Amino acid sequence: MLTREDDIDVHALRRQGWTISAIARHLGRDRKTIRAYLNGRQAGVRTPAGPDLFDPFVDYCRARLTEDPHLWAMTLFDEVTGLGYDRAYSTFTRQLRVRGLRPACEPCAPAKGRPAAVIDHPAGEETQWDWVELPDPPGSWVAAGYTGRAFLLVGALAHSGRWRGVLCSSMEQPQLIDALHRVTVALGGLTRSWRFDRMATVCHPGSGKVSASFAAVAKHYGVTVAICPPRRGNRKGVVEKANHTAAQRWWRTLGDDVTPEQAQAALDEFCATRGDARLRTLGGRRGTVSSFLADERLAPLPAPFPAVLTAERRVSAQSLVAYRGNFYSVPPELTGTTVTVAHRLGATSIDITTGQTTGRLPTVIARHRLAADGAGVMVRDSIHITALETAALAAFTTAAPHRRKQRIPPGPAAQAAADHFRDKTTATAPDPGRVVIDLAAYDRAARGRNTLR
Repeated sequence: MLTREDDIDVHALRRQGWTISAIARHLGRDRKTIRAYLNGRQAGVRTPAGPDLFDPFVDYCRARLTEDPHLWAMTLFDEVTGLGYDRAYSTFTRQLRVRGLRPACEPCAPAKGRPAAVIDHPAGEETQWDWVELPDPPGSWVAAGYTGRAFLLVGALAHSGRWRGVLCSSMEQPQLIDALHRVTVALGGLTRSWRFDRMATVCHPGSGKVSASFAAVAKHYGVTVAICPPRRGNRKGVVEKANHTAAQRWWRTLGDDVTPEQAQAALDEFCATRGDARLRTLGGRRGTVSSFLADERLAPLPAPFPAVLTAERRVSAQSLVAYRGNFYSVPPELTGTTVTVAHRLGATSIDITTGQTTGRLPTVIARHRLAADGAGVMVRDSIHITALETAALAAFTTAAPHRRKQRIPPGPAAQAAADHFRDKTTATAPDPGRVVIDLAAYDRAARGRNTLR
């Protein structure tokens, strides 16, 4: 078989008047081969060795795969084998691939590779929101409620591209509401619309209708809620790219010796120094994200929506409860138990409750002023301090601990118990000097014995 380059030379030399024999000698080929290519054989195309045995089954396979694009090739192979196809399975699948008989399933196709329209994002119009699941948080975060994974709520201004994120221990609605407010504060204000994917805490995933509980949040902040159609990741591509940046440039390099509050501070610094310095081109103007922020014209925020955050914490040996990088005291009798910290957003205090209830409300065992997150302060009530000192002193002893090889003989109490045991044993034992005068005892002992030798 000739290559395409040889085929070109054959036709060029023939046009110049060379004979077939001369061309064959020049290229080192057989004359019949040269004649075949001059007569129309295509370079790089093999002539079938025989009839196409798959051709009679093409229409059936195309129809079946159009009806069910996910039909297994092995299942289809079983069907065409029953119709008379007698070649191997590998030959069958190769024919399916070469002929392109399996159509692409649009609902199941990934968003990558699809045509994407250019979406206009007017200044101050839209904030895009999304959760990022962060695996394998540091082991020390378990005490703060991060069990096995952490969650990052990312908010991005669609026009300028500025984004911020807040770490959360769960994706529950109170956590979402708190993170929404904190991210909006970091972004500088409110846009006219908030865009979400189909979060169960925002809308009903099936219908896309906003839930009643989140409708109250949207009305509180005075924003409209836009829900993305399913499987349309490109619709909120600004926050999707921010998610990728947060996972790969911040979370991936986070150390094991940081607290959640320190990690949050590191993320805020990264966004302010690296994220806001990113270059963009908007409206034919080149600049950083920060340079376009003035165009947003964001609205001021109201007070936080009064959602109640709850978190379970274990009381330490010092009768302290850790919450958001600070420590709050409780009565010493709760040491080692699990309590619940409740914080109403916007309030300046927190309540610590137990599982016990009075009527329908949990029993509040302590109420403290809320310290700034990550301050590392210890907020203690004077009553708790006094009770803890009293309990510690009551449990204090000056007795020296026992040594492993110390000689400790039985004491008076043990000796008295031993003497009492001996007296009872002696009272019930038979008297060795007692004379047996009852001959019936001998009779019972001798009965049944054979006295003959």
